[in-house]
Amino acid sequence: MSPFPYRLVATDLDGTLLRSDESVSARTRDALAAVTAAGAAHIVVTGRAVPWTRHILDDLGYEGIAVCGQGAQVYHASEHRLLTSLTLDRQLAGLALSKIEAEVGPLALAASRDGLDGEVLMGPGYKAQEGPLPYVAYDDPAELWSAPLTKLYIQHPKLTDDELTRAARETVGGLVDVVMAGPGIVEILPLGLSKATGLSLAARRLGVKAAETIAFGDMPNDIPMFGWAAHGVAMGNAHAELRAVADEVTASNEEDGIAVVLERLLSA
Repeated sequence: MSPFPYRLVATDLDGTLLRSDESVSARTRDALAAVTAAGAAHIVVTGRAVPWTRHILDDLGYEGIAVCGQGAQVYHASEHRLLTSLTLDRQLAGLALSKIEAEVGPLALAASRDGLDGEVLMGPGYKAQEGPLPYVAYDDPAELWSAPLTKLYIQHPKLTDDELTRAARETVGGLVDVVMAGPGIVEILPLGLSKATGLSLAARRLGVKAAETIAFGDMPNDIPMFGWAAHGVAMGNAHAELRAVADEVTASNEEDGIAVVLERLLSA
């Protein structure tokens, strides 16, 4: 019998497993290695699509299944292939977008295309996050809808992320899902899609149940994952909405919050 009380450790990436420079600390790497040596599996569950996740998994030497794109993609890291992929209905997304803009005014847009090498498109006025993640700028609105998408990103010139998310949900909640995944990152997803749906699919492949899972996260898009897992741990830097539903709050991502919890559980 493993001394570790869970068979699956699910971790978000940004603001959780990753530090601000997109690195994973030696302490956290060692804690995850100890957990896997004790018989548990580690699974990454991220809002990033596969093209923005693959280099991190490769750096970690990660060979298992990862859940990407807010649950839309289940990716096999060692085989470099998609096991499942769910796309956003573009006609429905266009309708939702028009309804949101009728309510709050014009939005800046970006989109993530489907596939292992799906590009992230960014339109005029959209403020890209600082860092090395690649994207393609576009000017023609038709380009946004020319290929299958996993999700849309929306930004408003005046509303905060919380205000935009709330207004969008109230306006199109029955057509699509709207989540806040990070600072400046409000996303439109297929209705019913969440990290929980992707994680449940991946866990089934691994033969692991929700009752055997501990999850770590920092943003409201992690709420469904916390609802699915037996134990949800919010980072010290987590959004207030996630902290409110967490089973416990650990140290921040910069202070090895994941390792703090895993080391405690391993030594219990």
